[in-house]
Amino acid sequence: MEFIDLKTQYQELKKSIDERIQTVLDHGQYIMGPEVHELESRLAEYTGASHCITVASGTEALLISLMAVGVGEGDEVITTAFSFIAAAEVIALLGAKPVFVDIEPESCNIDVDLIETKITSKTRAIMPVSLYGKPADMDRVNDIANKHGLVVIEDAAQSLGATYKGRKSANLSTIGCTSFFPSKPLGCYGDGGAIFTSDGELAQVMREIRVHGQSRRYVHSRIGVGGRMDTLQCAVVLAKLERFDWELEQRRKIGALYDELFGNRVWRNRRDSGYESAFAQYTIGVENREAVQAALREREIPTAVHYPIPIPLQPAYAQFGDEDQFPVAVDMARRVISLPMGPYMQPNVVRYIAESVLSQIRC
Repeated sequence: MEFIDLKTQYQELKKSIDERIQTVLDHGQYIMGPEVHELESRLAEYTGASHCITVASGTEALLISLMAVGVGEGDEVITTAFSFIAAAEVIALLGAKPVFVDIEPESCNIDVDLIETKITSKTRAIMPVSLYGKPADMDRVNDIANKHGLVVIEDAAQSLGATYKGRKSANLSTIGCTSFFPSKPLGCYGDGGAIFTSDGELAQVMREIRVHGQSRRYVHSRIGVGGRMDTLQCAVVLAKLERFDWELEQRRKIGALYDELFGNRVWRNRRDSGYESAFAQYTIGVENREAVQAALREREIPTAVHYPIPIPLQPAYAQFGDEDQFPVAVDMARRVISLPMGPYMQPNVVRYIAESVLSQIRC
């Protein structure tokens, strides 16, 4: 059993993927080829954003976004205490201070009620993460940002395809960022990412930063990075985009079946009205995680933990907080376990996984 079954997906999309890749090999424009521009246009249309800028990774998307809004030495950026490290990493790389906020116990997303308590005169931006495929409460985040004159950057690395009150994730704030890491709901076969915005001036700045700060060839108007997404990876995403909505529908069906089978016997992400998750992961919470994982391994069921250590408890970020400040993140890090999830899973496999978990749990 695969934790994420990319092999079956490839077999289903083989003709389209192979043709897309062969086209790139034939025209030989491996950097900024026509597929780059095609993907940007298709994704902008898909999300409803005016602009899409493809970049080298989801991390690069966050970094370029922060650079574009001028975050630097001495600034503060508010983000979640519970996520992949990239959310904090890019802030620290620019010499700014990541300011962590605890999470909601129902969703593992940033606790919006706590954000204003962390705002100071040095705060420049708020960067919520749409964890496990479900956006944070972005309207409330945007309202807080507008009140204090801040920029919002949605980290939608796990939630492209999700919706919030009828709007697509990655187009819920000033800037949205996503990742095409292979395990994401819409993934490539290497690294890749994208930035979304409806602010034309910001979009131009980010395009320049992406190519070493160039406003035109060999004219460098600003500090930049080598942050382009290569043409071959764009070709792969274009092929997968053809079936993306179908795959999202299947992920939601698998998620609903897991929900039905688990009921209230384990913690699971709250399904709020007005949200549609992309189900990047299906994550539950149990008290005896190691025992459950061991039992599942014996039944050849792979699992993962997203994430075992809250960011401010990581050695490199310990100066920014301690476990007493983030009780919910600490608790969830101890309990969460992600189960196999993907659009090509069969219902009997989902039932086998759920029954295996339920035979071992201690809530």
